[in-house]
Amino acid sequence: MQKTRNFVLYWLPIILWMVMIFGFSSDSHSFQNSSRILEPLLRWLCPNMAPETRNEIVFVARKGVHLSIYAVLALLVWRAWRKPARRDSRPWRWSDAGVALLVAALYAASDEFHQTFVPNRDGCVRDVLIDTCGAAAGLFLLWLLGRWRRHW
Repeated sequence: MQKTRNFVLYWLPIILWMVMIFGFSSDSHSFQNSSRILEPLLRWLCPNMAPETRNEIVFVARKGVHLSIYAVLALLVWRAWRKPARRDSRPWRWSDAGVALLVAALYAASDEFHQTFVPNRDGCVRDVLIDTCGAAAGLFLLWLLGRWRRHW
């Protein structure tokens, strides 16, 4: 029973998050399709904005989503790996964060590889780096939060 509980609490959220990321790798979430949503909104909000500026904003928004999604993935992996309990007194271990970062980076690489087979998508090393930076940023923020909470 405990194994099932641990799986549901810790590992199932990771699997579901990875499935969501895999879904975002489809053609329907390509740059061409996502810009169909953001670009008209920007045109409506700022009708005099240059098209190049709109494209840059769409690009930055998409990369911000990459950062956020992989920050959450790394945090979920860290949580599953460490299994923290309420009032956990164990010290922060960078090795735990390293495992989470490695899993997120490998999943990012596999996702970009998958995109090479999807129409209107292409795999990009830059995106793997952005995703990995997002994972690192999420873990760094978690570390900062832990230090802050310990001092208060």
